[in-house]
Amino acid sequence: MSCSKAILFYTPRWLWKSWEGGKIITLMMDLDVGVCSEVERKQKKRLLLDYLWDNRNNHNWWAYKYYVCELLALFNVVGQMFLMNRFFDGAFLMYGIEVIDWIDSDQEDRIDPMIVIFPRMTKCTFHKFGSSGEVERHDAVCILPLNVVNEKIYIFLWFWFLLLGFLTTLTLMWRLLAIASPRTRVHLLNLRFRLLRRETCEALVRNTRLGDWFLLVTLGENIDSLVFKDVLTELSAKLKHAREMEA
Repeated sequence: MSCSKAILFYTPRWLWKSWEGGKIITLMMDLDVGVCSEVERKQKKRLLLDYLWDNRNNHNWWAYKYYVCELLALFNVVGQMFLMNRFFDGAFLMYGIEVIDWIDSDQEDRIDPMIVIFPRMTKCTFHKFGSSGEVERHDAVCILPLNVVNEKIYIFLWFWFLLLGFLTTLTLMWRLLAIASPRTRVHLLNLRFRLLRRETCEALVRNTRLGDWFLLVTLGENIDSLVFKDVLTELSAKLKHAREMEA
């Protein structure tokens, strides 16, 4: 079961790595490393700028694939919760809440929900030879030390799944807001890259599509901030000039 959970959690990452195709690594061109000559840096900046200019408005599907992977991650967390709930005969979904209630309840009245799911003692039957030489049956009480570990693991998993579900839902809400609102994209771009002027961010968002914005944000997380500021400033100027020429 643990192996299947691990595979399901890795699937969105594997899908994105397949769909992404190494685009970010290729476009970075080691611009995240400061040890290159000024001539080489200018050449790489020019290549990056040319790519962003020549391929503008062509990255929407690339961005949507990433959003699909994030959605799959949320479905995976929720699905894992329900699968484990079925595995534990309907006792997992409320497991963490019941544990919290158990901790807060009176000592005399409380019933440990962890013992209900993971009993620490059980009845065992042993067969061994008696004094007469015949096999005799003996009933005894057995301790299950592994369940003491299991109950801690699954209470951690309950809270971990809850945290993952909450953070992924929050991220997807931000994604939806960014998709629906260009103003939000401007704000997020300006928030992420403080060195950029707001006018530059507005020009970039106004003259590009959602996929281009997502590519810029992703690239900016992996490239030296000063280098990326120069690239985006030049790209913004070219976009504004092209828009003026069209008008």
